[in-house]
Amino acid sequence: MRSIHLEAEVGEIAETVLLPGDPLRAKFVAENYLTEVKCYNKVRNMFGFTGLYKGERVSIQGTGMGMGSAGIYIHELINTYQCKNLIRVGTCGSIQENLDLGQVLLVTAACGDSDANSILFQNQHFAPTASFELLLKAHESAKEQNIKVHPGLVFSTNTFYDLVPNRWDVWKAHGVLGIDMETEILYTMAARFGVNALSLLTVSDNILTGQASSQEEREKTYNEMMEIALSLI
Repeated sequence: MRSIHLEAEVGEIAETVLLPGDPLRAKFVAENYLTEVKCYNKVRNMFGFTGLYKGERVSIQGTGMGMGSAGIYIHELINTYQCKNLIRVGTCGSIQENLDLGQVLLVTAACGDSDANSILFQNQHFAPTASFELLLKAHESAKEQNIKVHPGLVFSTNTFYDLVPNRWDVWKAHGVLGIDMETEILYTMAARFGVNALSLLTVSDNILTGQASSQEEREKTYNEMMEIALSLI
C-alpha cells in the first residue's frame, strides 16, 4: 500500500520523521548523518530517506514550501504510514533584533494565517502547540550539548512576498520570534490525529535588518538544529 504522493510501501518509513522543507536538505542530512540509508521517495523530487542514527531507525522527508504542500505530506505520513513523531527542521526569518543568523528556535506554539485553519475552525482561533514531551526533551538535549536555544512563538504565513507595510510590527510587539511557512499546519494536524510534533527552526535571515544566509548554507549547515533533532529519536 502506498499513498498518493509517496512511493514508499508501508513499513519503509520510521515512526519518527524529520521534516525539512527543502528536499535537498533531506538528502544532505541522510548522506551525512545516517547509516544504512534507503531512498524511499523520489516522486516530484520530494526526496525521502530512511536510515539509522546511532542504531535507531529514523526517516527524513522533504515537504516543500508552504502549508499546502507540507499538509499533504504530513497527512499521508500519519494516516498511511502511521508515523508518530514529526519533527520539523527548517528555517525562519527573525523579527526580533536579538536573534542572529544561525540561532535555533524551539517553537512552543504557532500563530498564522492559514486559510485551512480559518475554514476548519469557522473563523475562530485555534492555538496549535508543540508536543510537550518532545519540547521538553529538545530543551534538555540542547542544555546537555551546550547549544543556546530560544523557546517561543512563530508566525506561519502562506505569503512569502506581500505588500503590507510593517506587517510584522504587532507580532514582534507580542513576542513572536520569527516567521516560517509550515509550523502552524504541522501542529494543527498533529493535534487532530493525536501524534507528537515539534518544530525546530534555524534563523536564516533577519527581516528587520536584511541579513540573510546563502542558499548553500540553508541546504548544508544548521548542524546544531540537526543535533538536537536527532537526539530525540
